[in-house]
Amino acid sequence: MTQTHTEHHEREDGRAIELTYAEPENVVRGGLVVLHEAEGITAGVRLLIGSLASEGWLAVAPHLNGEPSQEDVLAATDIALAWLADHGVQPDLIGVVGFDLGGTAALVVAANRTLGAAVSVGGQGGSALPALVETAGKLSSPWLGIYGDAGDEPAAAEVEQLRDAAARSGVVTDVVRYPGANHRFDADPKAAVEAWQRTLNWFDAHLR
Repeated sequence: MTQTHTEHHEREDGRAIELTYAEPENVVRGGLVVLHEAEGITAGVRLLIGSLASEGWLAVAPHLNGEPSQEDVLAATDIALAWLADHGVQPDLIGVVGFDLGGTAALVVAANRTLGAAVSVGGQGGSALPALVETAGKLSSPWLGIYGDAGDEPAAAEVEQLRDAAARSGVVTDVVRYPGANHRFDADPKAAVEAWQRTLNWFDAHLR
């Protein structure tokens, strides 16, 4: 796995945040902002960031507080996007991906910023973020939503409402459900592997 690094990053305008990132060893295909789970930058998140870098993506995760609001998510993402631009990544080659709480956060970003692509894996989120269905209708970036029906995920009926709302947004969207997977996708290893491949394929298709 590609090694991750953490730095305190401050912009010229005074905005500052902690960033954890990993750089590809060879050619950079594009950049991905990674929005982490509620537990923060865990070993699993670092593994994910390193794995994305191994696939050729310059991956950076802004550190979010435990219960971020929409404004918090967008402010942190904007700094990460500027960091990617500073590293030479073109706007049409930048995407966002989120897991668990970050899945909801990625949907928020995809509805409030125009990016090359976005992926949400799971949608368990804090009460400070807007409702999934309400947000999906406002999407402005190509978006893939991946959800498990088991555990604390949104109910199947809500995911279907989410699918319909996303389809009305006017951008390319796809919603995939896995009946045996929970929001962390650790209850069904086969689903986890397929969800990972779908994520990579989505970025391959849209960030080019």
